[in-house]
Formats: sequence, structure tokens, C-alpha cells
Amino acid sequence: MSAFSTDIRQAALILESGGLVAFPTETVYGLGADAENPAAVANIYAAKGRPSNHPVIVHVAPEADIAYWAASIPTQAQTLMQAFWPGPLTLILKRAAHIPDAVSGGQDSVGLRCPSHPVAQALLRAFKGGNGGLAAPSANKFGHVSPTTAQHVRDEFGDAFGANGLIKAILDGGQSAVGIESTILDLSRLAMQGPVLLRPGHISAAQIAAVIGSMPSLPDLAAPRASGTLAAHYAPRTAVALVASTQLEAAVQQLHRAGRRIALIRYAAGLSIRVSGQCALPATPDGYAHGLYAALRAMDAIGVDLIVIEAPPQDSAWQGINDRLRRAAHDSAGILERLL
Repeated sequence: MSAFSTDIRQAALILESGGLVAFPTETVYGLGADAENPAAVANIYAAKGRPSNHPVIVHVAPEADIAYWAASIPTQAQTLMQAFWPGPLTLILKRAAHIPDAVSGGQDSVGLRCPSHPVAQALLRAFKGGNGGLAAPSANKFGHVSPTTAQHVRDEFGDAFGANGLIKAILDGGQSAVGIESTILDLSRLAMQGPVLLRPGHISAAQIAAVIGSMPSLPDLAAPRASGTLAAHYAPRTAVALVASTQLEAAVQQLHRAGRRIALIRYAAGLSIRVSGQCALPATPDGYAHGLYAALRAMDAIGVDLIVIEAPPQDSAWQGINDRLRRAAHDSAGILERLL
């Protein structure tokens, strides 16, 4: 299925009938369902293997009436929408009473986002005449590396497509421009907590602060559950180790001497020793994010013992990337010591 208008209309009809459609956004590809159809949303959870209490984000068209979805829209939310929508910013607001809690994992809040990708916007405008919303987590199995191309979605779900599968269609919009998931900002508890950054992304905390006049705080124990915030997430099947640039060459040499097959993801100058596969990413945050998930998938496919990742800088511009890498490596803690 291509990304052109006739296929977009066909995809909209599938969604309106309760089916699932994978579609591109500027962040990653999403697996979409009618956000007001609890049975359709349940099929997203079934296809992904996602826990039912883990909320999804509702994607809306640029012209959408946000008041339909949210019980209230604080001034800060309106200001941020004007500054960053359409774009990779999800706002957590109090959920309107008539919106099913299937999209929020049973919570009284809802995550809303207006994507900037032209195919996503065309689909949202065609779906229910632009008046609906699409619940759309990333189009991958729960906890795995998010897809940034249509082929990644096909690779992830295999034969789950078509008339006999849960996923009825894919819209191909090319490679996602941003490459990591949206920034998630909680505005549902402003009176008690102020704005809270639940997940960093392309839009930084500093950019948010420049718009609303205050820096978002870090998540507290009572923060709403949100997409992609579990300790282990965004992980390839192969174990992952983050290694500082200054220790990278020595670590790779030790692994090589121990007979381990490794793949390497780096952003600095290449190493002079042999590895089973490697991928060089740009040394800029935007460029690195754009290629990160494709690199993880490519290195995962080689069939090695370990994916070694040169740890990026720790400054604020890299916050979203370091968040994803930390979660990807969470379940591989101590892997270097075990392999050496």
C-alpha cells in the first residue's frame, strides 16, 4: 500500500470499521486504531503484546477540537500547542468523561499529539472527516525497537498483516525524520506539581521552558503512567552494552580476545580492530536520533553476542537519545563482565 490519497481513504475506512493500520509519523511508525473503539484499541494491545494498563497516545488532526478529548485545557497546554504542534510533543491532560479509558490504561488522563508527517495528517483528516482520534503506540512488539520505516513494521509483525491478521494495512511514508518517540509532558496536575517531563524527546525541556516560562520537573511517584517509560524498553533481541568513548577500543579488543562476536554502533572515528558489523551514526543529536533505531535493527539482525554502543555525550541536547539507550540496555546490565 502506498501513501497516496486513494490508499489513505481505504486505510481510513479500515480504521472506521475497527481495524488496525500502521502509519508513519515524524517520530516513528505507529499502529493505529479508533481511539473511541475499546475493542479496536484492545486489538492494538493484542498485536503488540502490550500490558493493558500501559496507556497509548491519541493522535489528532491539526484542526481537531482538543476540548472534545480533554476535560480542561490549561493555558500552558494552549501555548505549547501553538508553539510545537504539529510536531513531536505529547501532552497529558485530564481525560474528558466520554473518552474511553482504554487509551489511558484506566487512568483519568489522556495523552494527545498532533503529528507533523504529511501522511499521518492526511490519514487523520480522512478518518471520521478529521473529527476522530487514532490511538497509536509504536508499531512493534511491546518493548522492542521502534520502527522508523514501513519495512521495519513488516519485519516486526511478519504474517500478522492482511485479511487474516490483526493489522490490515501499512501506509508507507518513507523513513521517519525524527527517529525517536515524542516528548511527553504531563499537564494534568498543574496545581500540585506543575509541568512534569515524563519522557524526553526531540523537543527538549529547555525548549518547553522557553515557551511556558518554567522548567518541567522530573517524574514523581504519583506521575501518570505514560508510553515508553518502563525501565526496560526500545530493546533489540541482542544484549546491549553502553561503553564510554575512552574505553571503547579496549573493551572491543577484550571481547575479541574472548572470542565474542560483536556489533558496534559508534559516532566517533572508526576502530582499527575487527568486528562482525558496525554502523556509524552522525555526531549530532538530530542525526544520531534519525538513524538510531535503524542501526539497532541492522546490528540485531547480524546474530552476534553483543551490540556495543559508544555512549553519546551526556549534555541536555542528547537527553532523549540517552533515555532510549539506557532503557535498551537495562536488561543487559553486567553483560560485559559476563562475556569477558
